[in-house]
Order: sequence, then C-alpha cells, then structure tokens
Amino acid sequence: MTTWQGWHQFVTTEPVTPPQPGQPPRSPEERLAYHSAFVTIRTPAISQLATQVRALMILGRHQQATARPSLIVTGPAAAGKTTALLNVGRTCHLAHTRKNPTPPGSAHAAVPVAYVLVPPGATAKTLITEFARYLGIPTTTRMTQTQITDAVCHTYTQAGVQLVLIDEIHRLNPRTTTGAQAADLLKDLTERLRATFVYAGIDVTDTPLFSGTRGAQIAGRATLITCGPLPARHGTREPFRDVITDIETNLDLTHHKNGTLPRHHTYLHQRTAGRIGSLTRLIRQAAITAICDGTERITKASLDTIRLDHLAETHHRPRTPGR
Repeated sequence: MTTWQGWHQFVTTEPVTPPQPGQPPRSPEERLAYHSAFVTIRTPAISQLATQVRALMILGRHQQATARPSLIVTGPAAAGKTTALLNVGRTCHLAHTRKNPTPPGSAHAAVPVAYVLVPPGATAKTLITEFARYLGIPTTTRMTQTQITDAVCHTYTQAGVQLVLIDEIHRLNPRTTTGAQAADLLKDLTERLRATFVYAGIDVTDTPLFSGTRGAQIAGRATLITCGPLPARHGTREPFRDVITDIETNLDLTHHKNGTLPRHHTYLHQRTAGRIGSLTRLIRQAAITAICDGTERITKASLDTIRLDHLAETHHRPRTPGR
C-alpha cells in the first residue's frame, strides 16, 4: 500500500462481508478465507480518529499562512494503530471519489490520500524518496534532496492529495543529525502541501520525537490520539466486552452460539491485555481451527490451545493452581 497502485487496490477492493440472514451457507474454504481477512472492528480509537480527521481537514482547507494542524496516533504494539490509520484513509478516499468521480475517458484518477512508511534509520532523502515512490515520481541517485522535494510537492499538489498518512513515525529520532533533518523535512512538507498530516507510531510520547525545540513544534501542532489497550470497564460501560460481542457477531461458524465469548471477557482481557490486535488474532485463529477440526465452535478450552504473539504470551501468566 506504499505505492498508489497498491493503495488504490486496497481501497477499491470490496471488504469481506459477514454471513447474512437468508444467505446460502458458505463452503469451508470460503469461510477460512473470510476469517483470514475478516471485517474491521470499529473501536473507540477508529471512531475518534475519523471524527478528528474530518474536522481538521475542514479546518485546514483554507489555511494559507502556516502549517495545518495534524494528528498523531500513538499507543503500544498490537493496539490497532495501523488498522485505524488505514480505515480512516480508506473512508476519506472513498468519500472523495464519490463526490468527485473521475471524468469518463480521463487517464488520471483522483489521488486524495497518500500512505508512507518511515524507513528504518530514515534520513531526509530516504524519507522524501518514499513520498516520491508512492506516486511513481522518477528519482535518481544524482538528484538532491531539494530536487526530489520540489518534485514531490509539485506532483502531490497537482494530484490533489488532501490527506497524508505517515506510519512508523517512532523510527524518527530528532536527536541525531539525520533524524533532525528528516523531522525538518516533514515540517517543510506540512507547510508546502495543502494536506492534513496524520502520523502513527509506537508510544510516540516516550520517544525523542516530542523532545527539544523540534518536539515542541510538533506537539504544538498535533492532536494526540491514544490507541491503547481497551479497559475491561470504563465507568458503567464495558468497552472490551462490547468489542468481543462485535467480533463474535461477525463469526461464520455453524455450531457457535452467540454470547459464548462475552462470558469469557475477563479471561480474554487477561490473555490479550486488552490489545485489539491480539484479541482479534486469538478469536480469528480459534475460528479457523474450529473449521479445520470440524467442531465449528469456539470454547474457552479451544482458546487455551491457541498460541498468541510473543507480546501477549509474555504478558499472560497463567496462575499456578492453589495460588
């Protein structure tokens, strides 16, 4: 998705759909493919990000003098940051193309959204080259950073890019010379492009990105959205249990009874530490196993057999009997 062709395919491919009432049963192969892709579960962070992005895009639409306000999505690994970023990008892209369809016979489709990954050990030149690669802007090793930046700003403006999504922003370290230059490049781009910038990274507030003069500039322009683990309880609400219910409703298993998984919300919260990425992986993997072994249902016993990502497994420490 870090090229326009890949992004366009992502946003225009119809998302998978859960089983519908009255729909003929799907084959095991179809259901395995469905649980592998699965639907996007709308978490509180996704809803908050969508609302904030829409407001900031309107706020910055006619701003001329200074950089437009931006957003930073932060949180631990497996908390759903990239999922939230891609979801809001898809929504923005589809909304724009519905309002501004490509004229018949036109060879150039609208490019409302750009998605860029910060490369490891990013320098200003390698970072701007990633921007160029997204739209297929030709570059050579002899080109200077300034030349590539000018080409990117010109092409992005001509293409009508309105939303720039930058993932893995925690890879930037403004305390190093190369990291500082890359951070300055991003500041320059926010002032030259008529687009809203949204960054995502792991625990960004704990990185050097928010320290020093450059960090103060970023913090002064960016709204922070925390995409953290879901709490078991928030006031009178149970957000983690609500997400479990949402996931279970979208399962396609022939013998599974809805209401089974929410009853195990305490166990599931302990297993995953409230991380949406670990939770969805656990349940989807259990669903795939249930189809393969013919049980067609998920139980606490079957969940116990699933090995999760190392982060979740090291967090989850089963209690020794008798303690």
